[in-house]
Formats: sequence, C-alpha cells, structure tokens
Amino acid sequence: MWKDLPIPFYLSIHFFEVVNPTEVVNGAKPMVVERGPYVYREHRFKTNITFHDNDTVSFLEYRHFHFQPDMSNGKEEDHIVVPNILMLGGAVMMENLPSFLKMMISTALSGLKQGPFMNRTVGEILWGYDDPLLTILNTFVPGLLPFKGKFGLFTDFNNSNSGLFTVYTGVKDIHKVHMVDTWNGMRETKYWRSEQCNMINGTSGEMWPPFMTPSTSLEFYSPDACRSMTLVYEQPGEFKGIPTFRYVAPKTLFANGTDYPPNEGFCPCRESGVQNISSCRLNAPVFISHPHFYNADPVLVEAVGGLHPTKEHGLFLDIHPMTGIPMNCSIKLQMNLFMKRISGITQTGRIKPVILPIIWFGESGSIEGSVLKDFYTNLVLIPSILEYVQYISIGLGTALMIAAILLIISQRGARKKSPKDQGLPNGSPQYSETSPLLQDTNTRNQMETAKA
Repeated sequence: MWKDLPIPFYLSIHFFEVVNPTEVVNGAKPMVVERGPYVYREHRFKTNITFHDNDTVSFLEYRHFHFQPDMSNGKEEDHIVVPNILMLGGAVMMENLPSFLKMMISTALSGLKQGPFMNRTVGEILWGYDDPLLTILNTFVPGLLPFKGKFGLFTDFNNSNSGLFTVYTGVKDIHKVHMVDTWNGMRETKYWRSEQCNMINGTSGEMWPPFMTPSTSLEFYSPDACRSMTLVYEQPGEFKGIPTFRYVAPKTLFANGTDYPPNEGFCPCRESGVQNISSCRLNAPVFISHPHFYNADPVLVEAVGGLHPTKEHGLFLDIHPMTGIPMNCSIKLQMNLFMKRISGITQTGRIKPVILPIIWFGESGSIEGSVLKDFYTNLVLIPSILEYVQYISIGLGTALMIAAILLIISQRGARKKSPKDQGLPNGSPQYSETSPLLQDTNTRNQMETAKA
C-alpha cells in the first residue's frame, strides 16, 4: 500500500478568466469568471527505494497526470484569457533595472506583439507553450529565468518527482513512522528568513503515526509550497462507516507576520491570507492562498471582482485516528500573481497594484473498492463483533453465577428443615428408636387389629 498507493487521486483545476483585460490595463478593477474544473487522474509511484540502518527509508515519488474529459467541465482545447505571466511577472522582477534597459526590453516586447494578457488553451497554460519571450528575457537579463523551452504552470509537475524523501519506518519507534528525516538531504530549507520557517516537520503528506487524539496536530512538508504546514483538529466524523478525525487549516496558516509573529520568517508579507513564495520560485512575484482568498483579509477579495469565498474552499483531511491513514482528503491551493504598472515597460499601462488569482487547484482522493472493504472489515467490523462477543460472554457468565448461587441457597434451605416440620399423613405407622427395623406381616396386622 505504501509503495504504490491504491487510492485514486484527482487534480481538479479551476481558472480565473479575466473578462475586462483592456480596462485593467487602463487602471480598472479586474473582473474574473471561474472556468472549469478541468480534472486529471493522478498516478503516483515510488522508485529508488532504499532502506538504511538508522530505521529510515529513502524514495522518489513520481506523478503522472491524465486528462479526464467525463469528469471535467470543458476541454483542454478551451481558450482562456489570463495574465501574461512571463511578461507581467518579469516586469515586476525588472522594476529596479536601469531605465534604458527596460525601454529596450519594452521595444522588443512590442516587436513580438506581447501584451499583458494572453488568450491560450488550457493545455498550453498548464503543460507549456513555446514563447520567444523566454529568449528575449534571457538575452537582456541573463539568469532572470534560468530555464529554456516551453513555459507552463505545471510543466515541472508531470512525469517528475517531488524530491528525495527520507522517512522513518517506525520499526524501532512506531510514533516516528512516516516522519521525515531529510528532504533532498536537508533537515531544513534555506528559502525563508527564520530557522522555524525553514524547518522540515511532519511527514511527506501521505500517512501519519497511529494512535492520534484530538490534541494531535497534523504536520507535513509540502515541496510545492516550499514549507511545512500544520493542520488542526476540527471534529470527529465518519467516512463510509469508518471513524475519522477531520483536520483543517488554521486561520494563521497564511497570516502575515503582523497578525501572527511566527510567520514573520515568510516575509516580505502583504495582507494576511496570502504567502509570498517568490524566494523559492525564481523570485517571481507569485503568492499562494486558499481559493477565492478564503480566510484572507477582505481587502484582497474586494480588489478583484467575481470572487466568492466560502468554507467549501478550505482544505481538509479525514484521518483514521488508530492507524494515521487518510480516508478522504482535499488539499486546495490558489496561485496568484502580483502585478502593477512598471515605469519604462509600456505594456504594463496603468495597471494598479493587485494580487490577481490565476488558478486554484485541489488534489483529492479517498479509499474505495476492495481496499475500503478490507479496511472496514479488519478495523471496524471484526473489532465490533469481538466487542459484542465480549458483552455476550459477560452476560452468560453473570447468568451462570446467579443460577449457581440460587442453587446453593435452595440446597442449604432444604437441609435446615427437620422431620417434625414436615409432618406425617394420618394412618401412617410411627416408629421409635427402639422399634425393630423389620417386622413380619402377621405381627404388624395383629398390632393394628388390637389398636382398632
């Protein structure tokens, strides 16, 4: 089960299409419409599995994605208007360059007919498209974007791994099972400004140590978010008859350093509810948050028209507390781009500073089929039957004890009764202690005649 997870995972992607791109360039408030979901079946498998002497095992986990048309609300060929991430993101990254260099880049962009928004297909935006802008940026600003070829939001996700995890097997200490020892050989990252924020805590996000209680927190390291995350217990529940604990994200997960000082290490910060991940994303002005800025500062929601945050946009995991195995989960995150007018780059027009949602995605999965049946039988049904058998055995034992006590009491009562108390019927012969034990029949008849 651990090597090749039998749980079907799905990646659901929702786009925020900008419906007023021209107005946004002229300084208007962005208006968006949600498109999707576009659903992909996610296959995970582990390779390079190596066991070590210190009770740990290392592995690489690869992911493959396959589009599911029957589960999607649209096709990969759908065209969607979104920000030109390379151009607008690159403009912010080049803000402090000399003016003449920015003007040269702006002229080159005009020659390539590059605008601040683009109309591309779902497949291109996600999995990559050839863009001559990459060549232009690398020519004028070497090292700004250290990659070539296609650019796409999830280009590095498909057929790739999430890094080398080394986790504890739990053979020597069951409470450490699945806990991360190192990731890519490190026990802490170097992305953030504090030791606490750089710590690699918890598990790899697939399973947790057993025997959980409501006071247990749920920690895991997310390579995609470049940080460890902690979820908190919300309530007990059931998943298809199996008892679970539900864990959710606390409001402090993406709070800024002012509202929640331990998060100061993730700064430079903006409003609470978004986290700046530029330090682990080539310094691009990219932020992550909950979908629709759920649990974020209302200022973020008000800055973009068409957002409707609800509790449904929160992430959750339903864990079987005895084993630490997830029964049902839905991890949701939103990718946002900070954009604004950059002096010297005319393509940015009069765009007002805004954190604009691009997509939100959810990775979900639940135990089903034969795995669910075996899980229910072994961890719910059989223990319940044994519990009932225990109660029945106790009941039968109690009944037998009561019956035995009543029998003993009745026997003692019978022994205490004397012959005088019992009485004799009329006409019955009475004998004394000196009466012979045997009398012949004639003698007995004579005695009875004489009495008469």
